[in-house]
Amino acid sequence: MKGVIALVALALLAGCSNLDMFGNQAEPQDTWTTWTCDSRAQVIWRFVDDSRSQVDVRLGGAEQVYRLKQDVAASGALYSNDQLAFHTKGEEGLVYWVATDDLIGRGCKAQ
Repeated sequence: MKGVIALVALALLAGCSNLDMFGNQAEPQDTWTTWTCDSRAQVIWRFVDDSRSQVDVRLGGAEQVYRLKQDVAASGALYSNDQLAFHTKGEEGLVYWVATDDLIGRGCKAQ
């Protein structure tokens, strides 16, 4: 009987270890991808988590990170916020400023 209770307690603890009791989001993986665009702009980006619904983007060597959420796209994947947009299709993409629609770079590809 004590063995059964011990197994049940162990199973409950194992189940609780997978719960996020405080609502913390998963930390971004530290795997950045660097793309260079036709304008020679560098786009450094990574998926925030396994759902691929958000990306972090850095431009060039800048330290500022833009957190972009996935948006509706006719083709490929579009990630944007109120400042920056990053559109990928296959193994390349483009990046532009949202407010002014100014292109930062197109034909962005992995180095």
